[in-house]
Amino acid sequence: MDMTVSFAGLTLDNPIMTASGTFGYGVEYMRFGDLERLGALVVKGLSLAPRRGNPMPRIAETPAGMLNAIGLQNIGAREFVEKRLPSLPWSRTPVIANLYACAAEEFGDLAAYLAEQPGVAALEVNISCPNVSEGGILFGQDPRLAARVTEAVKRRAGAKPVMVKLTPNVTDIADMARAVQDAGADALSLINTLSGMAVDARTRRPRLANVIGGLSGPAIKPVALRCVWQVCRAVSIPVIGIGGIASAEDVLEFILVGATAVQVGTANFIRPDLAFRLVDELPALCAALGVDSWDTYRGSLKA
Repeated sequence: MDMTVSFAGLTLDNPIMTASGTFGYGVEYMRFGDLERLGALVVKGLSLAPRRGNPMPRIAETPAGMLNAIGLQNIGAREFVEKRLPSLPWSRTPVIANLYACAAEEFGDLAAYLAEQPGVAALEVNISCPNVSEGGILFGQDPRLAARVTEAVKRRAGAKPVMVKLTPNVTDIADMARAVQDAGADALSLINTLSGMAVDARTRRPRLANVIGGLSGPAIKPVALRCVWQVCRAVSIPVIGIGGIASAEDVLEFILVGATAVQVGTANFIRPDLAFRLVDELPALCAALGVDSWDTYRGSLKA
C-alpha cells in the first residue's frame, strides 16, 4: 500500500507526524531513529522572544496519562531558525513550526518571520493561548478571537499552509472548527490537552506549581476520537488527529473517523523511538486488516 498522504499543499511519505511539545526541536530525537522516515516534524512551540516557562514542578504522572504546565518554555523563533532548523532534514521531511503568542498582531509577526524560512514547510497555530488584551480568555475558547488569530496568521504566512490546533476545552469544538475554517485555515489539528489538576492528600498541595495543567496521553484518546469525528463532519478542510496515540491501531482509528494524518505526542516520553516504530508497523497492520487505500479507508466508520 502507498502510505503517502497529502493535505494543504504538503506531501508526507506516511501519516505519522510528531506533536508539538513532545519531540523537542527534532534534533533531540535523532539518536532514536531517522527523522527522514517520519511523515512530518512539528517542533516545540515557538514565540517571538524566548520564554522561561512556569516554575517547577511542571509535570505530574496520572493514571493513563500525564499533566503538564510547562508554560511554553522555548528558545525563541530566531534561535530555532539559526541553530536548530539547519540540523533538521527539512528538504526531505516537512518541518512544521508551532506558533505561540498572546495577541493576534504578535501571531502575525511570528508567522511572517517563520514563513520566510525555506526550512519551514507550514505553520501550526496554537490558539490555546491567553489573549492578554481581553482579560486572559483563551483564543481557542472564543470563535471570534480564534478567527481573528487565524486571519492574522494567514495574512502574513505567504504561501505557507496554516494549520490551527484546537483545544477540547470548549462547549462545541465543531463550532470552533467552522470559525477558523471560514477565517482561512488550510487544515486543523486536534486535540490539544484537556484542563486538569492533581493534588497530594498527604502534603495538601497541588502536584503542579501552576496548580492546573494540560492532561494528555491514553486517557484522553476517547475524547480526541470524538472531537476528530465531529469536526470532520463539520468542515471540508483536512484534520490531523492528536490524543493518546501509542500504537499502529490507534493511528488507524483516527483515520477511520476522518483524520488525514496523526500526531504522536505523550507516547514519545515513554518510548522515544515510538514514532519511528509506528512507521514500520503501520503497513503490516494495513495489510492484515485489508486496508489498501487511504482514500477509501479514511472516514469509513459505519456509524
